[in-house]
Formats: sequence, structure tokens, C-alpha cells
Amino acid sequence: MTSFKALLVEKQEDKSFTRKVTQRSLDDLPEGTLLIKVHYSSLNYKDALSATGNPGVSRNFPHTPGIDAAGTVVSCGDNRFKEGDEVIVTGFDLGMNTAGGFGEYIRIPSEWAVAKPNGLTLRESMIIGTAGFTAGLSVQGLVEHGVTPDKGDILVTGATGGVGSVAVALLAKAGFSVVACTGKKEHESFLKTLGASKVITRDELLENKERPMLKEQFAGAVDTVGGEYLAQAIKATQYGGAVTCCGLTAAADLNVSVFPFILRGVSLLGIDSVQCPMPPRLRLWDKLASEWKLNCLDNLTEEVTLDAVNEKIDVILKGQISGRTLVNIQG
Repeated sequence: MTSFKALLVEKQEDKSFTRKVTQRSLDDLPEGTLLIKVHYSSLNYKDALSATGNPGVSRNFPHTPGIDAAGTVVSCGDNRFKEGDEVIVTGFDLGMNTAGGFGEYIRIPSEWAVAKPNGLTLRESMIIGTAGFTAGLSVQGLVEHGVTPDKGDILVTGATGGVGSVAVALLAKAGFSVVACTGKKEHESFLKTLGASKVITRDELLENKERPMLKEQFAGAVDTVGGEYLAQAIKATQYGGAVTCCGLTAAADLNVSVFPFILRGVSLLGIDSVQCPMPPRLRLWDKLASEWKLNCLDNLTEEVTLDAVNEKIDVILKGQISGRTLVNIQG
């Protein structure tokens, strides 16, 4: 096979960007030791930024986005994998400036791939994808910091989003009481289905935002949006608690005093899934396939074909997607 379908983003002479599903050649793929036939991908906010020419994500065009991919090995030049092996690829440069998972084939360094754990199907691994893996790192960060279910509620901001929805479900699975914060109060039943004990609005979280400290309400927090929501989470976290930070859709700036850190010993834990080293990456995927495996994955997922991704990119940029969007590349 020398040609395949892929979503292609092209930069025009007027510096605008167009995107369409078209035929590509294996020769168009970058050099790499591992050729993979992609079965599933997923749609993330970073994919939408790449697809609209955001220079902070992608600079080389024409380009195929898709920071997630799961599929079967076609060939491997360094014998790390064998033909037919099922693998997962998230992070590194996939879908940024290396042709990504919104194509039927990818070619990458074999060091980027993870052997799919036995407890997950390829489909399930991409429902999790980068968003779910980031949520897993966030929950793991809280647990490793010593935050336990008996210490109180855990706040999750941006709770209906990809990272937030999986974080709600993972925290509930681990026995935590979860307070889900969202701008989509109409999705309260959805969040409670995932395991949230309580749902609050953004306005409720932002009450008294002018104060340097707030009442101790949470044992910890998973923040997915940044800005003033992250600041409020920090100010409302109890003594010795921790807040994880992994997103900036609300804002990249953080306006908060040092009081929560020096008077309550609150810790701010930065979460990065892109360059996560391979040993902890493997351990977390194994955990997501076993003790943290979710039985509600279908409840938080919409499945679409590659041809429908173009439309969904516009929807996610408007903040109108809840949960995860699974892309069936071969469907």
C-alpha cells in the first residue's frame, strides 16, 4: 500500500489555513524506525490548535494533526516491536510537527511507542488518549503527595472536558469525593454518572476571588483550565493539600499571592504528559489498564470517523464538546 487517507492542514499564501481529508503517500511520512497502521485516534484541544495553524503547536505545513494514535505495527527497523504488535503513541512530537494520528499510517521513532497493556483494547486506549493519560498523571500526583480520600473533597475544574471528565471518573474510582466545576451546569447528570459527588458552577468557584485566601474547602484539586480558576483552587485548598495544573484554556497567567503556599503549605504540581519519561509512562498505562480501569468509558465518549473530524475541530474550539471524542480511523 502506497497511499492512504489523512486529514491535511495546508497554509495558504494569505497565511490562512485550510484542512481536508485527502490521499497521502507513505513517502510523505517523516523518517522513523516504526511504521504503524492507525486504528484509532482521539480529538484533543491541542489537535484543534494544530489544525488552525497555531504556531505554538505546529509550524511545518502541510501537516496532519493528531497527538494520539493506537494501532498495529507494520514494520520496525530496530526490532523493538514486531509486525502485528498493538501499540499506543501519545505525546512527544506526534501530531505537532510530526504527522499525527489523523491519518491511516504514521511513522515515528520506536522510542515513542508503548506496547498496549493486555487490559485495554486499542479502542479503549484512545478513549483515554492524551487527555486521560494527563488525568491519570494528575490523580497520581495527588496520591503521591499524600492526598487520600479520608482527607476531604477533590475539586476538578473544566470537569466536562477531556481531561476533566476522565479525572472525575478516575478520582471516583480511587474512592475520592469529587466536586466537579463546570460552565455547563446542564451536564450535571453526566458528571454525576461519572462519579462526581457535587457539581458547582464557575461563578460559584469564583466567589470572593479578590481575597488572597479562602476557606479551606478541598483536600486537593485537579485544574485543567488555568487562570483565575486555578488561583481559586489554590486559595481554597486545605493545609498540606496539593493542586495539579495541566491546562490554560482560561488563561496562561496565574494571579495568586504566596499566602496559600507559606501559610497552608499548599503544593502546586505541574503536569506534563508530552515528555513524560518511559518508565513512569509504562507504569501509568499499566495502572489505567488494571486497578484504575474505568467501566464508564463509553459513557463519556462520542465516536466519529476521520471524515467527521473537520467539523468537530470547530466544535471543540468553541468549548462545546463534553467528554472524549474518539476517532475511528479505519471506520
